Amino acid sequence: MPMKRIVLSPSALSLFLECPLCFWLEKNAGIKRPRGIFPSLPGGMDAAIKAYFDGYRIRGELPPEITGKVRGKLFPESKILARWRSWRTTELRYEDAALNAALSGALDDCLVEDGVHIPVDYKTRGYDLKEDSATYYQTQLDCYCLILESSGYATGGFAYLIYYWPAEVREGGLVKFNVRPMKIETNIASAKKTFQDAVRLLRSPPPPAASVCEYCALVAQRKT
Repeated sequence: MPMKRIVLSPSALSLFLECPLCFWLEKNAGIKRPRGIFPSLPGGMDAAIKAYFDGYRIRGELPPEITGKVRGKLFPESKILARWRSWRTTELRYEDAALNAALSGALDDCLVEDGVHIPVDYKTRGYDLKEDSATYYQTQLDCYCLILESSGYATGGFAYLIYYWPAEVREGGLVKFNVRPMKIETNIASAKKTFQDAVRLLRSPPPPAASVCEYCALVAQRKT
């Protein structure tokens, strides 16, 4: 009997690394972690930042806040980027025929330098960066390089997070943001291994919960 096809996203792999059991339950049993009301502000900021970058893309320039702080220029193909930005239309994909599984994801943006494609992800925060601010996003950026490479776009082993956090509110409802690009070294082999481990887990019996998973700990407490 052929194996059921599995398609995962970078965010799904992040969940796998956080707690294998929560990942297994979501993908195999449709049981998702509980969550409260999702704030709409980050989504609105994401759309506004994309529109802002697109204005400079048309002019063939970088926004002044990141000029001289990142390598390359903005990916010039607006129609292709529009497809890449949606998980419904993106063609960026890594296929593993042996596992009958695929990894697919949506990019916020991309820089290009001498034929090398550099993934970019916008992040909004409420406060300044900490030393480990980028740690949580390592797998996500590794995956972006993997799906770009697998789709025929050369990458250079790094990506950028561009952080936005509020500095002050001004008259007329204007909010000034701090902006900081952060270069992150990426590892395609690590992304591939994480993906393969996650697929194999989904085809196995339920794993134990992660020792630090607050959701699984809450369930265990209620059972006692």
